[in-house]
Parts: sequence; structure tokens; C-alpha cells
Amino acid sequence: MPPRKNKCGLLARVNFPLYTVQMLTNRHILVGGGGGSAKTGVANGFEIFELSHDGYQFVAEEVTRHETGPSVVMNCATFSDKKRSWIAAGQESHCQLYNIHSKIVTVENGEIPKKSGNLTSGLRQRNKSEDNSSNNCERIEEVKDSNSNLKSKRLQLIVKPMDSIQTDFGDLEPLQRIVRISSNGELMATGGTDGRIRLWKFPELIKVHDLEAHKKEVDDIDFNSAGNLLVSIAKDGKAYVWDITCEMKKKELTWNVPGNMKYLYKRCRFRDPDEKIPKNQLLTLSNSIVGKNPSFLQLWNVDAGVIMKSVSFQETLSALAVSDNGQLVAVGTMFSGSVDMFIAFSLQRVLHIPGAHSMFVTGLEFLPTKHDGPTITSNAEAAVVSISVDNRICIHSLPYRYTIPIWVVVVLIILSIGCAFIFCSYMGL
Repeated sequence: MPPRKNKCGLLARVNFPLYTVQMLTNRHILVGGGGGSAKTGVANGFEIFELSHDGYQFVAEEVTRHETGPSVVMNCATFSDKKRSWIAAGQESHCQLYNIHSKIVTVENGEIPKKSGNLTSGLRQRNKSEDNSSNNCERIEEVKDSNSNLKSKRLQLIVKPMDSIQTDFGDLEPLQRIVRISSNGELMATGGTDGRIRLWKFPELIKVHDLEAHKKEVDDIDFNSAGNLLVSIAKDGKAYVWDITCEMKKKELTWNVPGNMKYLYKRCRFRDPDEKIPKNQLLTLSNSIVGKNPSFLQLWNVDAGVIMKSVSFQETLSALAVSDNGQLVAVGTMFSGSVDMFIAFSLQRVLHIPGAHSMFVTGLEFLPTKHDGPTITSNAEAAVVSISVDNRICIHSLPYRYTIPIWVVVVLIILSIGCAFIFCSYMGL
């Protein structure tokens, strides 16, 4: 398949609405969605793309497409280590686990044999300007046979369905709303319409905790980087922080709502700590149930239970992502389909993409910067991928922010004054 180059941020377009996006490896991104169980002719499933940068812009090339029959993929989580990659995909009331492994295949004249059934696999065609190595798909060798047919051996990603477990038991329509995997890959957390948070040993999918967390359906959950805390938000308007080592509620996050209006948390993500970031910082989106009231992006000190910074929006917010180094946060909006990027510690906006999508943004994901293995080299400080029900996958780059050290400013001022004095002396002023 030929490369898909982005125009106005467009990476690729698929033939189904998109609801979830996750980085699978440092170079591969997974998007999922579908049209549901109704016989509309819209497929359900997910696609995996390999991302690269050609020196001018990001390029996406389809690696694998997997269809999931009548079950739409509304949410998913991924985990990769040096040996394997996993996908945990929410399909109705169940969570389906997939194992991703690689296979060396022979390609003739850029074409790869298709597999029968609902699993089809494409293969990326590497640009000559790119290097010859990547994480999971790479050119191994290239030869010509006696008939001058160009042949090459490459690594292909294969999706293998594994176990499927029921994770939600709602009375009316059980539905898994969210799934997350801890950074060490030992635990998986799920939440859905029954308001309970269930923790599973990963990848064995053995239930280890069942928390009676909320009175209404769970909207979002997230692990901290240490894996000992879990935050959950739900349509009951509550946000709880759980100590999962002892299966206890550690704290409820509350704030002074302006005008005593009713607000609901929409998304939550921990900000990974480093030597410059205090532990257990959390970012949340809060929307008013009355549309004319502002929505908020909030930065919390979880241990103190207080909001450190906050920025308001004049429309409903729908998506949230935090970069793996904890330095940037991205927000997607509901009505205008815009994407904004902020410095995490100050919530100063550094990038605004109005109308990135024609409909509401359903997911955001930053490209990795610090994980093991080769990352994508580009001419931008950071980049975030956005998806929407408009079937479009877009990418938005933050140019490098060049700053001048204070000592350089002082030297320039002194030189300017000196030059002005010399010029005045020369002119006899």
C-alpha cells in the first residue's frame, strides 16, 4: 500500500467511525471503532498503521486491519514489551484480548498475499529516504529473481484473538466503557455501566479485585505510573482515587463549582512524574450539564486533593491525552472538533488547531518520546494524533519553541548600548 501523506494534518481515512486510539509500539498506532451491530454495512474493528516522517511531514501506512463482526470497538488498551504486544479491546459487555506477533513474509513487486477471512494484513512500503530499521515492520532484504521480479522479505504484524471475558454486568445494557493497563503490564482495569471497577491480572485475565466504585456508569479510569493508585470518574459526578494495593478508597476529589452549577468529570489522566514533577499529579476535564457554562481543564495535586491550575473553555470537552514525559497535555472539543495543546505544569496553551475534525474529537494520543526502542524522528517538539467519528485520523505537530538564555539577552543589550555610544561619538553627538 502506498504511503498516505497528511494534508492539513490528515494522516489517513478509514471506512468506519473512530472511537479509540492507542500507541501499540513506538512507531505503530491502533485505531478502533465501527458502526455497531445494526446491519448498516459499516464495518467494526481496528486498524494498525505504521508512522514515519519523511523530513517534511508524518506519513501513515496501513499494516493490519482486523474486523470484529457485529461488535464495535468502543475502547481499547495496549501493552508492549521487548517480547510481545497485546490489545485489550472493549466489545459490548466483554473485553477481547489479542496477541500481536510478527512474521517474515516475501513480497513480490510491492504486493503481499492476502489472508482469507476477516483478518487482512497490509504491508508498509518504505520510502528510500527512510532508514532500514523499525520496531515491528522492516525491510530485511531485497533481490530480483530470473524474471526481474522485485522480491523482499519483511516483517508483518499478525493479530491473534485470545481470551474474551465479560467485564460489565449492567441490568439493562451491559457495556464496558473503558479499559486501562498498568505501566508495568501486571494489571488491567475495566469499568462500565454497572458502576463497578474490576481489576484483572494481566494477561491471564484473572479477576483480583471488584470495587463497588460508583452509583452510575464509569466514564474513565487511569493508573498512576507506579501502579499503586487508580483514579475513576463516573456519571454520578464523583471522582475517586483508589489505593489498589489494599483495595481502599484513598480520596474523593472535590472542587468549588462556580455558581453551584452541576458539573460532570469527562476524562482523567495521571501526569507521569520525573525528577522535576511532584508525584501524583492528575489532569481532568469537567463539563457543565448546562451547555452555556464554561468547561474546565484542571491540574490536581492528588495527595492534597486540590486544583493547582485550571483553564476554561466555552464549549464541551471530549478528549484528553498527556505526553509520556508529562510535559504536554492535549484536549479535544465536542462541537467545533478543535484540538489544543498545553504545557502541563502551567496550562499555557502552545498550539490551537481549530476545526481539526468536522465532528467531535473522540480520542487523542501523543507520539512516544522516551520509551525503549526507536522512536519517530521529526522536525517537531511533539505530535498528537486525533480521531473522530468523521472517520479521519489526523496528526498535529508542535514546532520547537526556541528560547534565548537570559545571559544572551544581557550581552546583546550591552553590545547595543556600546554600539550606540560609539556611533554617537563618531558623529560628534
